[in-house]
Amino acid sequence: MKKIFLLAVLLLGFGFKSIAQEDAIQRFFSKYMEDDRFSRVYISPKMMQMAGGFLKNNAQGDKDAEELGSLIAKIKGIRILSSEEVNGKALYTEAMSTLTKNKYEELMDVQDKSTSLKFMIREEAGLIRELTMISGDAKSFSLISMLGTFTYEDLNMLAEKTNIPGMEQYGKGSKGPKGPK
Repeated sequence: MKKIFLLAVLLLGFGFKSIAQEDAIQRFFSKYMEDDRFSRVYISPKMMQMAGGFLKNNAQGDKDAEELGSLIAKIKGIRILSSEEVNGKALYTEAMSTLTKNKYEELMDVQDKSTSLKFMIREEAGLIRELTMISGDAKSFSLISMLGTFTYEDLNMLAEKTNIPGMEQYGKGSKGPKGPK
């Protein structure tokens, strides 16, 4: 009986640990949700599904529009947190320390004297579940998180054919996995 109880406690502990990792970005967003210095945007899965369906239904034989509609419907939400009234370097460091504990892989890192920009993904079973962009400089900060189930080809198409925030920077960088791990 004690062994079964111990096993159940261990399994619950692992379950809570993985939930805690999944919520790292959400916790970071929540921390600044009520701060008036920040602009906050959340686009729900339903809204993305509606936009994708609208594109597909109005494609009228346009194969690209149909593909893009199907792709947009894969997006399960977009969260944006940005400010031009904060020390973005400090927030960049804070956000990165939150993600380092998580299971994020770096796609692109741009550092110069005044700005830091990083694209990271969270991948599960060979599919990208989240694309995150974090950017900070002396006076501004941006964090964009796009949830869904994507391939690298999906992300490349989004970068090339949409105006989704952050995708123009993604389009200038990596077009796929960085090779063998």
